Amino acid sequence: MDRPAAAAVLVGVDLGKPHFDAELEELGLLAQTAGLQPVARLTCKRKAPDAALFVGSGKAEEIKALASQSGATEVLFDQSLSPAQQRNLERQLDMPVNDRTLLILEIFAQRARSHEGKLQVELARLQYLSTRLVRRWSHLERQTGGAGLRGGPGEKQIELDRRMIGEAIKRTKERLSKVKRQRQTQRRQRARRNAFTMSLVGYTNAGKSTLFNALVKAQAYAADQLFATLDTTTRQLYLAEAGRSVSLSDTVGFIRDLPHGLIDAFEATLLEAVDADLLLHVVDASNPEYPEQIQQVQGVLQEIGAGGIAQVLVFNKLDALAPERQPQRLFDHYDLDGVMTPRVFVSARQGHGMSELRNCLSGLVQNQSEHAELSKPDEFGAQSDSPDEPADEIGHNRGMTG
Repeated sequence: MDRPAAAAVLVGVDLGKPHFDAELEELGLLAQTAGLQPVARLTCKRKAPDAALFVGSGKAEEIKALASQSGATEVLFDQSLSPAQQRNLERQLDMPVNDRTLLILEIFAQRARSHEGKLQVELARLQYLSTRLVRRWSHLERQTGGAGLRGGPGEKQIELDRRMIGEAIKRTKERLSKVKRQRQTQRRQRARRNAFTMSLVGYTNAGKSTLFNALVKAQAYAADQLFATLDTTTRQLYLAEAGRSVSLSDTVGFIRDLPHGLIDAFEATLLEAVDADLLLHVVDASNPEYPEQIQQVQGVLQEIGAGGIAQVLVFNKLDALAPERQPQRLFDHYDLDGVMTPRVFVSARQGHGMSELRNCLSGLVQNQSEHAELSKPDEFGAQSDSPDEPADEIGHNRGMTG
């Protein structure tokens, strides 16, 4: 028998920054994905966060009253809280207080299935916990004597826990490094086979897994929820127009304010995007906030070193659009950070636009193949493009911009 979901109050603070979610819709979806039930929402404006309570004492009392009235058992903030703010709020409200970062980490911990995914989540949670040891556990302030594993005379329990977490982080990083080396070997093997690689990227719940299934006839898990899949899945995609197969990978979705610890921890998975020849940037065209979501994804791609890789913008979920919101199709390209980027409009769920997408991909693959053929060294070792300048690979500007 399933336990009832814990009730939570959602809190958002408008600090004057762009993309403030006044309705807390995304935080509510995150809470539901983590198994919580939002029962009340509260937003407020501040010029800057309060150093002690983030929202100030008066608003904290308002949150406490709202939680009592709605029967909530915890409070969720849409922003990241410092360890001191989190501790002070819990004392003031007399209930658990968590932030957006911990909520995302909890979802990742619930969803990870592969050995690598579990390692990545474990590392991210350990790194987060290492900064929060002073938050909840009053027993950590005890002095302990003795020697050996219990530490030296007078060493505080909190120091022991920090040391244990530090050792756990080191072990997890070593295990992830091994997985990373294995992936690098696999990528070298693909390079020797002259394999063309594509990766699906995009904001979470944009429909990447549904599009992946539609393209390669796979049965990867897909659902209308945030972070439905975390582990990278790779299949071969045959493009009849190009007369060859390419490697297509479905990667984890991005989200606003993705914790940096997760970006670091999921480096091995995100390297599928870094090493791709082409990125299929999937966009939920039915979401009114899709321009901001595109920019959020672009920011993460820049951060992981994939900002210069060629992209195709795939506007998905056209079947969910109201007639008056149908996107204009008068232009073939979308100006993405100053780069003219091909765009295709599809409904992966209903199969609309898939032929146009395949034709677009085939054309890009053929261009890459022709360019690679022209770039082969001649019998004297010179490049056929130019003996003085190295030929660029299509879609492989590896350096970060900005």
